[in-house]
Amino acid sequence: MSPTTPPPARSPESPARARAGARTVLAWCGAIAYPAVLYLTMQEAKNGVGILETVPAAALTVVVATLLPRRPLPVLALLLTGWTVALTAMPNPEVGYLEMLVTDLAVGLIAAVHPRRSSIIAAVLTLAAQLGAATLFTGAWPWEAGRPAAVLVLVAIAAAWTAGNSIRERRKHAEELASRAASQAVTAERLRIARELHDMVAHSIGIIAIQAGVGSRVIDTQPAEARAALSAIEATSRDTLSGLRRMLGALRRAEPGSAAPLDPAPGLADLDRLAAATMDAGVRVDLRWHGERRPLPPDIDLSAFRVVQEAVTNVVRHAGTRHCQVSIGFQDQELSVEVVDDGRGHTGHGGGPGTGYGLVGMRERIGLLNGRLAAGPRPEGGFRVEARLPVPVEAR
Repeated sequence: MSPTTPPPARSPESPARARAGARTVLAWCGAIAYPAVLYLTMQEAKNGVGILETVPAAALTVVVATLLPRRPLPVLALLLTGWTVALTAMPNPEVGYLEMLVTDLAVGLIAAVHPRRSSIIAAVLTLAAQLGAATLFTGAWPWEAGRPAAVLVLVAIAAAWTAGNSIRERRKHAEELASRAASQAVTAERLRIARELHDMVAHSIGIIAIQAGVGSRVIDTQPAEARAALSAIEATSRDTLSGLRRMLGALRRAEPGSAAPLDPAPGLADLDRLAAATMDAGVRVDLRWHGERRPLPPDIDLSAFRVVQEAVTNVVRHAGTRHCQVSIGFQDQELSVEVVDDGRGHTGHGGGPGTGYGLVGMRERIGLLNGRLAAGPRPEGGFRVEARLPVPVEAR
């Protein structure tokens, strides 16, 4: 016996799609029948308006309105045809005003959700149909015998189109603002990532380069010193890899449980470790604390650490000195960070005072937190970097 072939699996969306298609077909059938139903309703209404006569026409009016956003001009043509024949069946002012109300609302809806070209065509078609209906009702051209009717038609349709177009313009403007805000958020995030990478990698690579140079010079004459340099290179490399892993893990937005826990972002509590790594590179960091130490918001804590890290890295790479001083001050309303050295007045990357990606990154980072940064050579020699970061009230 041949194996039975299982029936193909049905997509869960197939029944819903079939029901939506059936509803659309029924809606179009109702829209096509709308002029005839409206005509018969008005014919019956000559003997008195009843619920049985008005309910089908009202229901089909709602059905036609639901089709307007998808196919505005064909549906509007059916709507105008229906109310024109309705006015033919019952030529009285109430039906004329009802025609204006329904068709002008349709024009407003089209202007609110469709491009201006389509809405202008819809407004012109509606204006022509309403003027024709006014001519039919008055027995003369509206601007000859029915001037008030013509003015009313023009004002009403202009108001409906203007209101709908204003809604569309406001929605378009809101979408543009949202798109611009999203683009600015992406740019800000890229700048933040660039600063993080620069601050983390530049410091570590500077330490590694110096230690590698030391190791290569003393490997034959001082093996112990070379071994210490290699150990410092290993420790710095591991710290850098850990930081990169944390950043890349955050960028991947891994699902909970799909990756190992990430290390916390560094802060001022890690300055002792930074000082030890810098000491291995041949620069002693004199770390001083002023005021009562207290927990800080994560963004301020990280930014303060990055400022110290970048400034100390520049001392190691450019100052030509073996000592620098780092001062952290906890005031009531702000946190102060100062890094000074007595070297040759370095500029960070060899440009004019205050130039280089490192100092630019520090200024951007501090500026985002409404802080102030000052950096430049000291009159007595050396270089000074000072940052002041306002502390939120809840963290004081």
